[in-house]
Amino acid sequence: MKQLPFDTVLIANRGEIAVRIIKTLRKLGLRSAIVYHEIDADTPAVSMADAAIPISGRTPIAAYLDIAQIIAATHKARAGALHPGYGFLSENVEFARAVIKAGITFIGPAPESIELMGDKIRARDFVQRNGFPVAPSAVEEDDPGTFISRARAVGAPLLVKPSAGGGGKGMRIVRDLGSLEDAIAQARSEAQRYFGCSRLYVERYIEHPRHLEVQVLGDTFGHVLHLFERECSVQRRFQKIIEETPSPALTSDMRQRLCDAAVGITRAANYHNAGTVEFIFDGTEFYFLEMNTRLQVEHPVTEMITGIDLVAEQIYAAAGCKLGFSQSDILQSGHAIEVRLCAEAPERGYAPTTGKILMLEYPEGDDIRIDSGISEGQRITTAFDPLLAKIIVHSPTRLGAVQKAGRAIRELVLLGCETNAGSLARILADEGFLRGHVHTGYLDGNPLLAESGSGVALPVFLAAAALLTRQVRDSADAVPELHVVLGSWRN
Repeated sequence: MKQLPFDTVLIANRGEIAVRIIKTLRKLGLRSAIVYHEIDADTPAVSMADAAIPISGRTPIAAYLDIAQIIAATHKARAGALHPGYGFLSENVEFARAVIKAGITFIGPAPESIELMGDKIRARDFVQRNGFPVAPSAVEEDDPGTFISRARAVGAPLLVKPSAGGGGKGMRIVRDLGSLEDAIAQARSEAQRYFGCSRLYVERYIEHPRHLEVQVLGDTFGHVLHLFERECSVQRRFQKIIEETPSPALTSDMRQRLCDAAVGITRAANYHNAGTVEFIFDGTEFYFLEMNTRLQVEHPVTEMITGIDLVAEQIYAAAGCKLGFSQSDILQSGHAIEVRLCAEAPERGYAPTTGKILMLEYPEGDDIRIDSGISEGQRITTAFDPLLAKIIVHSPTRLGAVQKAGRAIRELVLLGCETNAGSLARILADEGFLRGHVHTGYLDGNPLLAESGSGVALPVFLAAAALLTRQVRDSADAVPELHVVLGSWRN
């Protein structure tokens, strides 16, 4: 066990990622503290932490974005370090600077790295200057007066993107250049609303691309290495649903090129800690998309095939420790798949769902991992992202992993809140997915995968549930008076 300059870590997050971090802190012999809004008071993360400090805000999300409250809570918990998880303030450069200024170790990269990679335009320019491939593009701020004409020159189809933020907010696909100006106006408005920044750029949109990403690690001694790639092409509205590793699309030579590029970008950025370099892949060539300067939601699949605890490595790197292994020590073992269980209704346009969890039973078995932040009795609301849990499986082969993931989803029991479990099971059983023929538009081209089927299952399920109630059962068993008079009547 490595010596660390702190004994308590505050988690500035909630839900499944907070639970995930607490598990590693326990393994390392460190105390855990967590901030929480009152809506999360009865959640597993709060009950698991060694200390829990309440925070408040105009909305629950506002509480988790309050930098001053979180730093005050860190001092109150006597925590020497802070882990931001993902989302919320995890890629907020001002937060990272405030944490460091307060004398707290920030478990993440240096603020300069967050600033460089947090601005997509600046990041793309940096990557291109360092000799790595980016898609043809036009940047508004280079010359606002000619932005429209330069965008048209790139050629359709185009993808209009905000410089700040992520998660698909503000992005617009333009196939008809006649609608370009309207798309830019809509993207600008949405970017300003979500990120407080209306800067835009456009890039050539690659039809049916794959979304690939590479997990990287760097320390303050100049060592940078990769932990191979993840395939993240199964998405809805630019949000990932299923991730796996290794990608079924890559040859060994292409995998090496992709990973070498990710390491090169990371080294050029003088990046320390865990990060992810994302690319789009057209089947022949890959192009830089962005770099996420935090832990990814889908990091467990990498842990499953490498055996490396990424949260532990984040903590060691932030504490100034050298990486304890070299590139040749990291091996891919088998195949891993992660599915995201969300409180949403795919057949209704992925609308968010709510309800009290009445029963919750997760699948069990060898090489099945559950990262969950919910428990029975908990009420699911629309206050946060709909992610409830992640089901991660490992198998020696891709087919074995797909089959195991399918069984795990079918064995899952969650009553009281509608989820996307049925849709996930249909995707895993789909011929296209089984053959690895996926791309970022895969679900758009297969809308039936989001639907519940013939519609027969729901009425049958409701009828069966009704028959379990005493009132309905007594009514069904009762013999009407007229039939009693007739005699010899059996119901």
